[in-house]
Amino acid sequence: MSGENGMTVGPRLTLRVDLGGTHVLGHGKVRLLELIGEHGSISRAGRAMNMSYRRAWLLVDAINASLHAPAVSARPGGAGGGGATLTAEGRRLIRCYRTLEAQAAGLPALAELDALLRAPSADVPDQHPVTAK
Repeated sequence: MSGENGMTVGPRLTLRVDLGGTHVLGHGKVRLLELIGEHGSISRAGRAMNMSYRRAWLLVDAINASLHAPAVSARPGGAGGGGATLTAEGRRLIRCYRTLEAQAAGLPALAELDALLRAPSADVPDQHPVTAK
């Protein structure tokens, strides 16, 4: 459901997948991969997320180290320019994560949680009024 300003109203599920050891995959890394696919560059993808090239490169390195095959293939820069492309594994990783995210967002428990968290309406008296002493 969306509010007046187009912002999502209610709970929003954010997934974090622990891949064993110190390897973690979440929304930020997946978004970085998506942006690398769009921009063809680790540097431009990092800038689009307001992060340094070094931070973006370290995240890509961590993603690549957690998989049996790299998610990103990078070419060194220089006069002719470098670049980066998503591998088949990288595209598959994005697809799997986004599928998990969509499936989790449709779980009945999320709607139930939304109902529990909704602010009480004006015509329902406060169950626990606070009195000044």
